[in-house]
Amino acid sequence: MTTVFSAPTAVVPVAAPLWQRALPHVLAVLIFMGLAVLYFSPIVFEGKTLSQHDIVQFNGGAHELQLARAAGREVLWTNSMFSGMPTYLISTRFPGDLSTYLHTIFTLGMPAVVANLFLALLCGYILFVALGLSPAVSSVGAVAFGFTSYNIVILAAGHNTKSLALAYAPLVLAGLLVAFRRNKWLGTALFALGLAMNVRSNHLQITYYLLLLVVVFGIVELIYALREKRLTDFLGRSVLLGVAALLAVGVSFGRLYTTAEYGKYSIRGRSELKTPAPAAPGELAAPADADGTGGSGLDREYAFSYSYGIGETITLLIPNFYGGASQMKLSDNSATGKALSGMGVPPVQLSDYLAHMPTYWGNQPITSGPVYVGAIVCFLFVLGLLVADRRTRTWLAAGTLLSLVLAWGKNFETFNYLMFDYFPGYNKFRAVSMALVIAQLAMPLLAVLALARVLQGRVVGATVAGASTHPSLAALSAKTTDAPETADLKRKVLLALGITVGICVLAFLAGLGADFAAPIDAQLQQQGFPLDAIRQDRASLMRTDVLRSIVFILLAAGTLWFYLQRKLAAGTAAALVAVLTLVDLWGVDKRYLNEANFQNETVAQQFVPSAADQQILQDKDLSYRVLNLANPFNEAQTSYFHKSIGGYHGAKLRRYQELIERQISRNNTQVLNMLNTRYIIQPAQAPQQEGQPGTPEQVQRNPGALGNAWFVNEVQKVQNPDQEINALTNLNAATTAVVDASKFPLPKTNYNAPGSTIALTKYEPDALTYRATATADAFVVFSEIYYADGWNAYLDGKKVPYVRANYVLRAMPLPAGTHTIEFKFEPTEYAIGNTVSLVSSVLLILALVGAVVYAVRQKPAYGPSAF
Repeated sequence: MTTVFSAPTAVVPVAAPLWQRALPHVLAVLIFMGLAVLYFSPIVFEGKTLSQHDIVQFNGGAHELQLARAAGREVLWTNSMFSGMPTYLISTRFPGDLSTYLHTIFTLGMPAVVANLFLALLCGYILFVALGLSPAVSSVGAVAFGFTSYNIVILAAGHNTKSLALAYAPLVLAGLLVAFRRNKWLGTALFALGLAMNVRSNHLQITYYLLLLVVVFGIVELIYALREKRLTDFLGRSVLLGVAALLAVGVSFGRLYTTAEYGKYSIRGRSELKTPAPAAPGELAAPADADGTGGSGLDREYAFSYSYGIGETITLLIPNFYGGASQMKLSDNSATGKALSGMGVPPVQLSDYLAHMPTYWGNQPITSGPVYVGAIVCFLFVLGLLVADRRTRTWLAAGTLLSLVLAWGKNFETFNYLMFDYFPGYNKFRAVSMALVIAQLAMPLLAVLALARVLQGRVVGATVAGASTHPSLAALSAKTTDAPETADLKRKVLLALGITVGICVLAFLAGLGADFAAPIDAQLQQQGFPLDAIRQDRASLMRTDVLRSIVFILLAAGTLWFYLQRKLAAGTAAALVAVLTLVDLWGVDKRYLNEANFQNETVAQQFVPSAADQQILQDKDLSYRVLNLANPFNEAQTSYFHKSIGGYHGAKLRRYQELIERQISRNNTQVLNMLNTRYIIQPAQAPQQEGQPGTPEQVQRNPGALGNAWFVNEVQKVQNPDQEINALTNLNAATTAVVDASKFPLPKTNYNAPGSTIALTKYEPDALTYRATATADAFVVFSEIYYADGWNAYLDGKKVPYVRANYVLRAMPLPAGTHTIEFKFEPTEYAIGNTVSLVSSVLLILALVGAVVYAVRQKPAYGPSAF
């Protein structure tokens, strides 16, 4: 129970004018804009673009959709990747989702990437202002949230939706805390807004981790509500937040509904196969699940391939302890630079060579950079464990610990394999190291609450306003007494200082016994790389950052100490901590996203057709496919110009993935023929011997490509999916179709219609028209991917059933005569989801307007702040 002190009654403060109260917040927003613009100044002032691998791949895969959108059509299917797939997880617009206008307001119309960083700063600031903290202290939280290294690293990689989801997360936490600690109505509205924008960002893994943190909060609150006999109040507020969550989900219902439906057919869904894929030469066969099926969700090994090392957790405090990113720039004076110079590398080439050194020596297969929350944030987080109230520190400490354990993945399999196998929805996500975003949210929150607690600690007999039957906001950062002795705060600041500096010293000592060897070193040794030198540089990076973190911790602790000694004002101390935090994080961020990441190329310049592309584009037929043998299933450059057999996407159709693994990767030309693979691009080959010319990129036309549709003489019936895909191994696709009779019973298997013809007469990504003449009853196979949930077939204008053939294609019996056949992609989920999104969007906007009116009518709270 929080102790409440009565405010002095002799003096009644007069509320400042609205403009005067708003001015600090306006200045803060302008500062955030300036920081975002400054960090990405090449974009704003020089017209450059950020070189983002995933965005380049997105532009390749989404090009067909963008062309259709420019022509005024929103198509829901594309044939540019993996022979055809829904656009739900590529680029789909839902007109009913009005939150897009809210996003424009939040980002002030700034360009992408710049907007992402500004949004993270803004939402972090809103969180702490909503909790009643001063603008100066709230700015510390904004900087801590916005400039956490992971936010910058993912922007460099092109994970823009992940960045947006993280940026909106503080709004969700703000609504949660305000609803339980201040005003349930305002908190509920803020929670609905934050979650709606977070879900709208369309990165469900981030939303999943955020909700795990919310669940931890709910469990802790429930325990305390039971202890303090506040269960009715707790349940009432929880119900309100539950309604808000439903409203938030409703805003993005169209996107979620279509994604959920697609998920059943993607690699996130259950496989129908019961036998493992045959092993490639020199490899073991993949095991089936215990029940003999392929299981639901991702493969465990695939999901845990990016697991954070247990020891690697120290990078939260010391960024370069494990060498930073997989490739880092070293100076000419580094040990590696000197060694390479001594090996004869010319000085003009040395700097370029040193720009991509294998400094990382952790266990992850590849990393773009560590998760560094900041030395000062870590110091303040430890301080928060000492000065915050038990309920708050329990929640945030538990969330942080859960985050670490989940991120360890296969390195802590006892817990994480149980989570993967049994926790709802957890097996749908990969790269479990991403779970550190929970710590990225929890640690700065507790850190800034600790700072707020210290900066009010000099006030004796502070007033806590707004007492009620539920815990007040003061419980977030204060103990049961509102004005603890300054001496006690000094002791705890010193204790937090000793703990964090002590961890740095222990890390330094542990590094003295490390060999700094990386898994890649064996390969480097074969290449004659100076291993001793790179290991010396790895050690140097570690030692430098240990000292760096110690310096920032000492500076932050010194600032608080001088404040408690009455040498600094609270605002000055908060501003100094904000600047120190910014300098700390900015310096680390620039290691991973700096001038070298910007380029002058526009999107169009990134997709200049090669000679091979130009040769293929001379073919003006309506539809055919291309296989680029240069990394075909992990690139979307081909998809920009052609309908590709391959592509770049993390959630392709499961049946197509199985076709790749069991047939295409084993060079089954009959499968390529049935997919209408007319052209194969052979990549350029380097010369085998010095002085000899290499082989340029070449185009090979496949004479066996079967076209857009063809008639077969025989239907081979099988009884299950395993038989269906295995039958493709020896299939003559031109004459025979394989159909799973257990799902598609056909009365007839032999057809003889000589002289029959069929041709594609009109092509749109989501609408195909054929003209067919069958001399007798016939069976036609289409080189189009079967996807029952949305594709409808029409024969002479009448809707008719069709079947799946050859494991992934569409087929249908065709009566004798001349016919018009149409396939139209008409998923009901899109129409239903869009309607629900529209209704929910209107309700959300009405709720927000009501919340604003309610807040304006509230009398301003006078007296000392709870912080």
